[in-house]
Formats: sequence, C-alpha cells, structure tokens
Amino acid sequence: MSSLTFADLKLSPEVLRAVTRAGFERPTPIQAAAIPPALLGRDLIGLAATGTGKTAAFLLPVIERIAGKKGTRVLVLAPTRELALQIGEELERFGRSRSVRGTVVIGGVGMGNQTQAMRSNVEVIIATPGRLVDHLQHGTARLDQIEILILDEADRMLDMGFKPQLDKILARVPRQRQTMLFSATVGDEVGDFARKCLRDPVRVEIARSGTMASRAEQQVFLASQQEKVPLLLALLERDDATTLVFTRTKRRADRVAKDLGRAGHKVARIHADRSQAQRRMALDGFKDGTYRVLVATDIAARGIDVADIGHVVNFDLPHVPEDYVHRIGRTARASASGRASSFTSPEERDLLVAIERFTRTVIPRAQLPREEATFKAELELSATRAAQNPPKSSRARRPSHSQRGKPSSSASAKSRPATKKGNGHATASSGQPRSVGSWGPKRRR
Repeated sequence: MSSLTFADLKLSPEVLRAVTRAGFERPTPIQAAAIPPALLGRDLIGLAATGTGKTAAFLLPVIERIAGKKGTRVLVLAPTRELALQIGEELERFGRSRSVRGTVVIGGVGMGNQTQAMRSNVEVIIATPGRLVDHLQHGTARLDQIEILILDEADRMLDMGFKPQLDKILARVPRQRQTMLFSATVGDEVGDFARKCLRDPVRVEIARSGTMASRAEQQVFLASQQEKVPLLLALLERDDATTLVFTRTKRRADRVAKDLGRAGHKVARIHADRSQAQRRMALDGFKDGTYRVLVATDIAARGIDVADIGHVVNFDLPHVPEDYVHRIGRTARASASGRASSFTSPEERDLLVAIERFTRTVIPRAQLPREEATFKAELELSATRAAQNPPKSSRARRPSHSQRGKPSSSASAKSRPATKKGNGHATASSGQPRSVGSWGPKRRR
C-alpha cells in the first residue's frame, strides 16, 4: 500500500466520505500514481496487476472532473458484460456523493431501458463495444459531448476482436478529449492502439507486464485429461475455500459443473451461452455464498470482483498467456491471499511453457493426490464410465461380446446379395443400408 492518504490526492470532501464509507483506508499504488494526473486531465496509460484497484483509479478522478456538468460526458468501454456491471456498481458507490449518474449498456438484455437511460443524459455510459455500436447504428446513442474516454482492459478487447467496433466508436467521440487506457498487460497491439488514440500520455506502471499478484500461491499439476475431474474433487475436499474454475470451452464448463454437482458441491456456471439473467444469478450466488464453486470460461476472467475467492483452478490452460495472468488475478485481490492451481495435460505442455516465459517464472509442480480416497474413487468411476460408453469411433471398430467369433458385418455384407428398395438405394438383404462410401458404379457383365 502507498504511504499517501486519499486526502493527499486532493479529492473533494464528498468523495473522501464515499471512499471512507466503502472501507478504503489508503490508496493502492495504481490509485496513488494515476489519480493526480487524471485529475489534471492528462491522457494516461495505467498498467498494474489485476485486483490492485484500477477501477477506482479512473472512476474517482472522473467523478471529480464532471461533477456539476450536464449531459453525457464520460464513456467507459469494457470487454465483458460482467466487467461493465462491476464498473457500474463502483460508479454507483462513489458517484452518488457528487450526483454523478451512469448506465450500463451491454448485450444479453433489451435495448429499450438502455435507450431510455441514455436519452435521460446520464453523465457516464459504461458499455461493451458490440452493444454500443448497435445503439450507434440505431441512432439511440450520442457521443458528441464525450470529454473523457476510458478503455478498461484494452488488451482483452483487442484479443476478443473488438478493434473494428472500437474504431467505429472512436470515430464518433470528439478528438479533443481525455483518454485513459488501463490494463494488466500490454503488448505490441495495445501499444500501437494507444499511440493512435492517446496524446502525450502519462505512463503509470506499477508492475511489469506479465507480473501476477504476488500473494497468489501457484502450483501446477501434470495430469491427464481423465485425471482432471478426480484431481479437482480431491482439491475441493481439502478445504472449504470459495473456488473459481476456468475451462477452455462452454461444453467443458457444463460437464465439469455437472460432475461437481453430482459430487454434492454447490456449483454454478457462467459462459457465453448463458443468458444475462443466468450469468447474473450465478455471479450473485457466488458472491453471497449460495454457490461455493463457479465454473467459467474466460468471459469471467476480467469481470468477477469477489473479495474472498480463495482458490482459482485452471482446469484447462488458456491459449493466450496473458489470460493466465487475469485468471490468477481473481484471487489474492487487494491485500488478500489466495491459491492458484493449474492442471496441465501432455497436450498442454507448450501452453505451460508459453505462460512461464511470459510471466518470467517457473511455476512449482505439485504431486497428484493419487492416494487420496476421493481421487481414487472418482478415477475408478471415470474408468468404469469410459468402459461402458466408449467413443463412437471405438464402438464402431470393436465388436460386442455377443458378436465375437462371428464374421464381421463387412464380411457378411459381402456374402449377402444386394437388393433394391423403392428409393433406388442398394441395401443388404437384411434391409440395412450399406455403409456410406462402400458403393460404386456397377459394372456391366
């Protein structure tokens, strides 16, 4: 923590009271470094590890600068719905002290209420790029009075392919404005983007790009795909910490959540195929303790602001090393500590190497709990299931027990004459169609 106080940052008495009510005692390093130039109206690039207070670092000076002004003056862009909602909650917490209002403009919900809120000239719009472009195309959003543009998690927005939408939005906001870009990581693409849309920015870098929250205790388990669910269940048995589990795909998230629920854990899931209401219900339930485990894809890596996530599990390693930093940043937030476990299958070894190269650290290896009862029982259950339900390709190749010793179906088909049905397709005498690809033009005899 910084030795400065919030009063040292020249914030108004109203905002200082709001900060005190929120339980903030001293500014974090990113807040102490970013708030003074932001209050002066300087463009700014803020780089700090996830969970270090970047949201307040841009909201507090924004509230001070636009207090008393009429019309929509501030636009905040965020990559995910969850992050936009989180920023909206923080604005509600601090903005009320200076009568600064905001609205959240995201997909997954109707546009009507959003249109109405923007027409009421709220001072701040917090939006995901795709939904804001929808409003611009429908003529329901105006950005001509914007004085301050904030790009939160800009690297993620670019990774997600939002550059065309960002370009359309930038074309609608005034060129004379203050622009602040915040992120936990920065690469060439973000650097190029920043050079195009910022003017003589102050660079505030609290941690090197790729640096993770130091209080997060990290470990890697080298596990096969079949061992991942048993390993997860065994780790959950060791304590009662709230746990956020990241998977690479939506289908995998559904399956892992089902396995955890079957084992008796209170679990919710969140991914792009879930409606906004379902996502909000899952996140709220995770925050209030209704669910101990939340299984998520990377849409949640930047948008979950839960104070006490004790354990983050990378069930699958991310393809982008930067995403590892953001996933790990969900635990050990602010002054808390936490644990981060990553499961690495043989086919994910290259991803692990890339992550360690990016973070400039070798993550400690941990031993699989092969002797723990939960691990052994679940592994045996998985093996039983696999034997009972082999992959379709395996079932096609392997004859059933009752067929062993009998001629194969292909051999039998060769020995049976083909007949024609009304549709003209050749079939075996049993009436079963011949396999696709087995037919060919008939030779004249």
